[in-house]
Amino acid sequence: MPKRAYPFPETFSSQYKIHIGQSELSKYGVFGNTYRQEIYAKTKNLLFVGAKAVMGSIWTGEEKQADPPVSSHSLLRGQTLIGHDGRLTRGTAAPGAAAVPSGCCVCQKSQGSRTVCSQCDRQTCSSCTRLCSSCSSLCCSVCTIIDYSGRYDEVLCCSCST
Repeated sequence: MPKRAYPFPETFSSQYKIHIGQSELSKYGVFGNTYRQEIYAKTKNLLFVGAKAVMGSIWTGEEKQADPPVSSHSLLRGQTLIGHDGRLTRGTAAPGAAAVPSGCCVCQKSQGSRTVCSQCDRQTCSSCTRLCSSCSSLCCSVCTIIDYSGRYDEVLCCSCST
């Protein structure tokens, strides 16, 4: 014998427990647009202050932080964080995170000698290194293009291929 149907209507939605947090207020609330504008302005201000702090030390040539000297190449590498004072700082590795791999950037093998790619400045092994036909610089196989249009195949680095 089957169970009886539930005799009460399920229209008691006002009695459910609902948590309304900051994200719901900013999306669907009356002052949602104001909250979003405040968050946007604060984030933009932090980014500009941090960029000015880093770029100011590069342009003037003085180092204001205790970090190692910052060059134009090192700005593109690694994780940077916005500190409490609004300056950009280098992020530290998490305690459980793996260290930077010491192997080849292409094949990930850690055997043999390494050379530095002239395009991306990463370590490559001898089997993944190619010589540019135009400028004779050593590049990894990721930063080279093989041109098959001529009589012989030519290996070109990214700067010579354009």
